[in-house]
Amino acid sequence: MFNEPLVAATLIFALFALGEFLSVISKARIPMLFVVMMGYLLLMWTGIFPTDIADQANFTTFASMLPAVLIVHMGTLIPFQQLKEQYKAVLIALAGIVIAALLVMVICVPIIGYTSSIAGIGPLTGGILAHVITSEKLTELGLVSLITIPAVILALQNFVGMPLATHFLRKRGATVKKEINQASFKEAAATLDEVGSHEKKGTRKSLIPEKYQTQVILLFQVFLGASIAVSLDALTGVNYSLWALAIGLIGAYFGFYTGNVMERANSFGITMALLIVVVMSSMNSITPAMFTDYLPQVLLIMAVGITGILIGGFIMSKLFKWDPNKGIPVALTALFGFPGDYIICDEVSRSVSNNEAERKAIFDELLTPMLVGGFTTVTVASIVVASILVGTL
Repeated sequence: MFNEPLVAATLIFALFALGEFLSVISKARIPMLFVVMMGYLLLMWTGIFPTDIADQANFTTFASMLPAVLIVHMGTLIPFQQLKEQYKAVLIALAGIVIAALLVMVICVPIIGYTSSIAGIGPLTGGILAHVITSEKLTELGLVSLITIPAVILALQNFVGMPLATHFLRKRGATVKKEINQASFKEAAATLDEVGSHEKKGTRKSLIPEKYQTQVILLFQVFLGASIAVSLDALTGVNYSLWALAIGLIGAYFGFYTGNVMERANSFGITMALLIVVVMSSMNSITPAMFTDYLPQVLLIMAVGITGILIGGFIMSKLFKWDPNKGIPVALTALFGFPGDYIICDEVSRSVSNNEAERKAIFDELLTPMLVGGFTTVTVASIVVASILVGTL
């Protein structure tokens, strides 16, 4: 049955649809990505899904190209002026992972040992890239069995981080909604008119005449930016995600890209779904035995580390006079990063709002600091933290 690509693809999308359904009926209390990741593990462990189901669906090769494409798109979502104002989100995200790393060093090292503690810090504070750095170093040192610790943390941290972030973001979304409803009629009307105007016309200049902004040309532009980002990665050693984000931001600022370019190309939904396939497939090596053997160490590292992230996010939020319900999720992006940060913002804004204007206002309030926090932790800070710490092994 799985030898037929269409059947394999349909079963994968059935899992996605279940996650979306549960997210909608729970009003985002159950994140879609949480359902997909946990469901995939259970289906794989029970033998219902083969571990190569993504390959059987012919998704893997194409999907592996999409992270750079979507990060370019993310850059077009954020107005440059708004990004300059997000230095607080960067510092909040950094504070979370620094305090998490310090607490793990202080509390976990005496209990489970230095090597096991270091093996868990990288993935906990950033995800896949930090996991790769840590695993390579452990393999080099002949500590292959310890690779289970970062692998299991990578598999589990989404399940903790995303519901926690959703909880706080729902509270923040409700606050934004209340502020909109309490505004004067004139102010509210002006806000709604501005939202509607932005949706219909856009507010950014464009170097390309609108008649040439067809779906095919828009897709070419995004893939061109992603290709440049990957090439710059190979030339400079700086991760492609940073280049892709910069290309999206700069391209949108100077008018090469329209705002929200993938949505305008009617391609964002399928592209995001295929990216989730990449994230899902990264868990293929996780087995039930790994959870049994290393679960105590993993749970200790996660409990201490996540507590540190929450403390860092709360303290910096208070310092910057941010609502902790806005700041703490920014710190929590270390546990899931992209695309989870975007998906959660989309789910929360849809579930909390009563109309499109409210949804747009809530989404805009949540998205930018979450994306900036996610890029800070997952693409930069976690790599630095992991590289420094594994170098001490």
